[in-house]
Amino acid sequence: MSVQRKRAGLFAASLLIAMSQARAADQALIDAARKEGSVTWYTTQIINQLAAPAAAAFQKKYNIRVDYVRADNNEVILRLGQEAKAGRILADVFDGTVSSPLIRDGLVLQYQPESIKDMPQDYRDPNGYWVATNLYVHTPGMNTALVPKGQEPKTHMDFLDPKWKGKLVWAGRQASSAAPGFIGAVLMEMGDEKGKDYLRQLAKQDVTALGVSARQVLDQVIAGEFPVALNIFNNHATISAAQGAPSAWLPINPSLAVFSVAGVVKNGPHTNAGKLLIDFLISEEGQKIYRDADYISVHPNVPPRDPNLRPDGVKFKAFFVGPDQLEDKVADWWKVYQDIFR
Repeated sequence: MSVQRKRAGLFAASLLIAMSQARAADQALIDAARKEGSVTWYTTQIINQLAAPAAAAFQKKYNIRVDYVRADNNEVILRLGQEAKAGRILADVFDGTVSSPLIRDGLVLQYQPESIKDMPQDYRDPNGYWVATNLYVHTPGMNTALVPKGQEPKTHMDFLDPKWKGKLVWAGRQASSAAPGFIGAVLMEMGDEKGKDYLRQLAKQDVTALGVSARQVLDQVIAGEFPVALNIFNNHATISAAQGAPSAWLPINPSLAVFSVAGVVKNGPHTNAGKLLIDFLISEEGQKIYRDADYISVHPNVPPRDPNLRPDGVKFKAFFVGPDQLEDKVADWWKVYQDIFR
């Protein structure tokens, strides 16, 4: 046998060993997760659109029950913090756009599946605490029955037109999907001085602030209460339009894009099942659930069903802010909101 053939044989053998070890590790995790029997997921995802279908698919695949609790990002952080102080952590997995408070308080386990290597580096924490599951893009949205085609705002400056006075709405909450997210996009585009000048002019438009979520703001627009929302999730407008609602999002350049990330809760009761759930959510199979729900998937092999939703950097641009920076930035933008709009 030639040296080359021997080397090829040794390489093939070592590859088979590595593959069998990887399969064994995967199976070991599956077996450990099944022994735990269930997993609790604190999620910011909308239940009927994403959380319930993903949970059902995971349960069918692994015969492991998923108990999910829906809350916004701040509520997830608060709830986990309270559980930790009480010495009784109930959650195994969390998701959301902000992770730094949980990491700072030692509530997140360092874990990333092997499959994370398929993802762009920006989509995973360099320290191993989280992995992105989907992308949120915050843009204005409108009621297509109230805003004639061709008359919709196309730039931030268009919102200063007198015809929009008293007709604009956003969520008056400390969140990237609310007023602070729109303010952040303006300040990053125009700079601090010019951006604040613009926002002072916008304040004269009597923007209505609702103490609800961005999804509920869009629902008010769809119901005809307002023609235009300044900051929503662009995929929510697509979801509603597919159901026949007079809904559309506006590709204002640049908009704000943030990641929804998932992590394993440290000292949770079902750590192995938590790891397996995250592995599932970022797999091609899991990412197709995000895609089919018209969420913006992040797996390179699973593009969004509507490719226009994801900023391409050419026709549709966005500022990307990661979960390690978002908390501080939203806090700064919230202060601007209070100074100018309250």
